[in-house]
Amino acid sequence: MASRIQNRPPRSPSSRKELGDENPLDKRRRLGAMGRGAGSTGTARTRQPFAVVNNRQDVNTAAVANAEECSNHEFTKEEVEAILNEKPKAKKFDLKAKYEHAAEHNKKLKLCVKWFQQCDENHVIDAEKLKSSLESAEKRCIDTELEKKNKEEELNTIISELRDNNASLEEKLSKEVSEKLDAIDRHTSENEARVAAEKSVASLTEELERAQQDIAAANERAASLDNTHKRLQEYILSLQQYNSKLITDLETVRESLKRVEKEKLTIVENLSTLRGHCSSLQEQLTLSRVSQDDAVNQKETLANEVKCLRGELQQVRDDRDRQVSQVQALSAEVTKYKESTGKSLAELDNLTTKSKSLEDTCSSQREQIRILELQLAAANEKLKMTDLSASETRMEYLEQKRILKELQDRLADMEHKLIDGENLRKKLHNTILELKGNIRVFCRVRPLLPDDGAATEDAIVSYPTSTESLGRGVDLIQSGQKYPFTFDKVFNHEASQQDVFVEISQLVQSALDGYKVCIFAYGQTGSGKTYTMMGRPEASEQKGLIPRSLEQIFQSSQALREQGWKYKMQASMLEIYNETIRDLLSNNRSSGSDPTRPENSVSGKQYTIKHDANGNTYVSDLTIVDVSSISEISSLLRQAAQSRSVGRTQMNEQSSRSHMVFTLRISGINESTEQQVQGVLNLIDLAGSERLSRSGATGDRLKETQAINKSLSCLSDVIFALAKKEDHVPFRNSKLTYLLQPCLGGDSKTLMFVNVSPDPSSVGESLCSLRFAARVNACEIGVPRRQMTLRATDSRLSCGGS
Repeated sequence: MASRIQNRPPRSPSSRKELGDENPLDKRRRLGAMGRGAGSTGTARTRQPFAVVNNRQDVNTAAVANAEECSNHEFTKEEVEAILNEKPKAKKFDLKAKYEHAAEHNKKLKLCVKWFQQCDENHVIDAEKLKSSLESAEKRCIDTELEKKNKEEELNTIISELRDNNASLEEKLSKEVSEKLDAIDRHTSENEARVAAEKSVASLTEELERAQQDIAAANERAASLDNTHKRLQEYILSLQQYNSKLITDLETVRESLKRVEKEKLTIVENLSTLRGHCSSLQEQLTLSRVSQDDAVNQKETLANEVKCLRGELQQVRDDRDRQVSQVQALSAEVTKYKESTGKSLAELDNLTTKSKSLEDTCSSQREQIRILELQLAAANEKLKMTDLSASETRMEYLEQKRILKELQDRLADMEHKLIDGENLRKKLHNTILELKGNIRVFCRVRPLLPDDGAATEDAIVSYPTSTESLGRGVDLIQSGQKYPFTFDKVFNHEASQQDVFVEISQLVQSALDGYKVCIFAYGQTGSGKTYTMMGRPEASEQKGLIPRSLEQIFQSSQALREQGWKYKMQASMLEIYNETIRDLLSNNRSSGSDPTRPENSVSGKQYTIKHDANGNTYVSDLTIVDVSSISEISSLLRQAAQSRSVGRTQMNEQSSRSHMVFTLRISGINESTEQQVQGVLNLIDLAGSERLSRSGATGDRLKETQAINKSLSCLSDVIFALAKKEDHVPFRNSKLTYLLQPCLGGDSKTLMFVNVSPDPSSVGESLCSLRFAARVNACEIGVPRRQMTLRATDSRLSCGGS
């Protein structure tokens, strides 16, 4: 068996493969057959040694051929053992045969060694490959472990939230169970009350029968009472007649009393007027700073009083003259009666008594005249004093009028200086913010609406009055705790649309100077974002920032024509609805189209956001319209407003369900200086954040709310990353943040309006909005860069920060 293995020829790789594919028993049989064939050839060789000697060259060629065949041969374990255990089978003294056998054996060993060396090299290469693949696999394993840890943390947070929800649901369930038990108790009590009511109804029926009997008896008594009533009516009529007589007598007595009271009042009024004059004159002396008009009026009243006193004096004199004439006439009559009739002494005594009484009245009237003359003299003295005080008062009035005019002039100068200082402060503040690269934030608080139903004492928003926070600070009150915030500008509920626009007019003007400008409104649903940005176009005083900004842009561009500037303007409007870009100016859109169906699936257009190396943004297939007047812009705004997605929720009757982006691209050329500027004005109305528990959204509204909250959450993540100055900012997590990437992380001038609702039921959302706005105000996005060249550039305009 060993001789057969030693003398067998080397196998080819194909034969080895065939053997490898066979089972071990067939392989041994085949090897035995091959060994037997090799042994027969060996015996033949021993029988013909001279042929071997004579044909050595043929043997060498065969050995070389066998060596070449063995070089391509792969050795198995059995073959290597056979080569190592191979022993020469030649005759004892046949040295040539032994030599040839040893040479062939050495060649086989060399080939086997070379093959093992090649295998070792291949194994080293394979080991290196396996090592590299192992390292990559370990890296992938580490990455997967990190992802698993992150997912595990997320799942833990979700589990904690679910546990909290489960706890709240269990509380609700316990409450519902308690309410159910209370309802069962109320039901049993109601059943008992119903039984008691039935018993009371039975008792009431019995009482009703008794009452009917009582009514019959009462009817009989009523008949008897009717008779007595008639008699009483007759007695009442007689009493009324007597009462009317008493009333007439009482009225006559009252009229006489009224006349007496009037006479008394006239006397009291005369006395009170005199006392009032004395007190008024004393007050006039004490009050030195009474106005000139009051002094003139007092003078006129005193003159009237003097006239009245003079008239009364004249009347008294006339009465005295009449009485004297009467006395003379009576004395003449007395003499006549004495001469003619000779009446009795009694009549004479009566006449004397009458004359004495008349003389007494005359003396009393003389005394009254003397008193009135003294009062008139005192009144004249007082009138002179009032004239002197009036002249002094007039001089003081003129002096104080001069001082007041000087103070008013100084106040006007100070107000002018204050306005100039405020404008300078705003410019310096804007310059500092531009150098810092911060996002400017304005806060606007809308007024309370009738639907809010909140009283003034329940106000949750207040404004600090300190010098450093006046017009820039706002305080939010929640559960008795005050949260102060400070922004670049704060507008209270009394601010008009014009007041708001004045503060941003210079920022809008920067778009004509070649800057990228972005203004966007943020806030919860129903806080007034759309009113701030769009307003009510039908009312000129309530127009929003977008139409006012466009009016200013066109007016300024017309004014700059005199300096050689020519502007070309292009407008586009889009909305991001459920993470889908929709063209609001496309002719394929209509107000009655299905808002839930993506537009690019209808029109076949693919609206893709692209950023170039210069920080410009393009949206493919977006409609861009050339505009040259404000009327064209107004029509485009109306078309976009009709096409925009709105819906009704429990928090807002007309809630915006998408983010709207208006972009105005401005290209200006100055033919005299060969300057060219390219500016972009982006005005953005974000959809409002809302809570599902308050909005009550279901169906499509629920999907819209989830998409809106997701995009705003991505915006918050971007702001946090910018505030922390992280290397990676997740702009690509949402189409909104990817579209706003040049505004939030580029070289544009960016302003955010945070709108706040004063409704106490929305204090939580308002606090979240103000905290987010404070983080936005702290972000640094880079210094704005003006896009100006001195040579003609590509006529295509970029979308900038749109």
